[in-house]
Amino acid sequence: MSAARPPRVAFVLEQTLGHITHAANLQSLITPNPHIRASFAPIDFDVTGTPARVPGYGNWTVRAGIRARKAIHGLLRDGPLDAMFIHTQVPAILAGDYLRRIPSIVSLDATPIQYDQLGSHYGHATGSPRIERLKWRLNRECFRRAALVVTWAEWTKAGLVDDYEVPADKIVVIPPGVDYTRWSAVTRQPVQDGPLRILFVGGDLERKGGTVLVTAARRLRERGTDVHVDLVTRDELAPEPGIAVHHGLTPNSPELIDLYHRADVFCLPTLGDCLPMVLSEAGAVGLPLVATDVGAIGEIVRPDETGLLVPVGDAEALAGALGRLAGDAGLRRQLGDHARQLVEKDYNAATNADRLVELLVSLATEGSPA
Repeated sequence: MSAARPPRVAFVLEQTLGHITHAANLQSLITPNPHIRASFAPIDFDVTGTPARVPGYGNWTVRAGIRARKAIHGLLRDGPLDAMFIHTQVPAILAGDYLRRIPSIVSLDATPIQYDQLGSHYGHATGSPRIERLKWRLNRECFRRAALVVTWAEWTKAGLVDDYEVPADKIVVIPPGVDYTRWSAVTRQPVQDGPLRILFVGGDLERKGGTVLVTAARRLRERGTDVHVDLVTRDELAPEPGIAVHHGLTPNSPELIDLYHRADVFCLPTLGDCLPMVLSEAGAVGLPLVATDVGAIGEIVRPDETGLLVPVGDAEALAGALGRLAGDAGLRRQLGDHARQLVEKDYNAATNADRLVELLVSLATEGSPA
């Protein structure tokens, strides 16, 4: 590799759920970085037509692995790769030979075991003991072959150390983050008079706890607390007073950002999640955060510091937390200010993308430490 020429780095990026936004943020932030020559390979989830009828291809790990191998092979036809970044571990499982040849980072939001523990909320079921043992071995080997492993949270790192025998010094925690400049650029202008405006953003209304929030809002109104809930979701909901449903809003869109800036509180009482990116978006805007303590959420929603945590599925506890915030504007400001400071420090996508680039440049120039 020429000393005068930046290393060529492949970014192989899974395209499912919140990983789509993460991939888009990485591409927009890393493409102009002068320290690397980035090539992006999106690994799509959907499968239709004849491929959908091929035995085994319906399995996401198999499909993602095959698509990742094809993408990497295509990138190599255009010249050698000096380093590679694969998010998540799913498309990396069948790319072990490439991980051995190219200094690589494997990135993930949750380990397979952690995902299995949350799986019922995602419509995911575990296999037989023999299949699960094979899956564990394949994932452990994938992590072993990676030069470094990047996790979105300390929770994920602990799972790798405890369940997959990955050395702690091989793991770097770098959250996905939010485009902080874009989200914080507008001065937040919540409505001064009228109901407490609560914002919820979650494609899957049930899994993300939207129905629990609706129940809590009804109880608050019955007790005389005026609240208005904005639900950004893909699901339908029967009309009712104080509830507005918003469909078709895209990530990072001005219309979505405007809803955040008009809110008083951000609420995500999710039943199962790893580290929802909407929480860092809300924090960047300066909103107090209300959520459940699942996955790595407790790392960003810190009780009485950046927000409030409630038990999963507990509409009464959620009503109590929202009622507390409704009656205390000073507490809302305090929690929101701390959330903004935390996001700017630890969940800033631009800063964290630069950290990834530094790791990849180091791998490309110095080789794999594994």
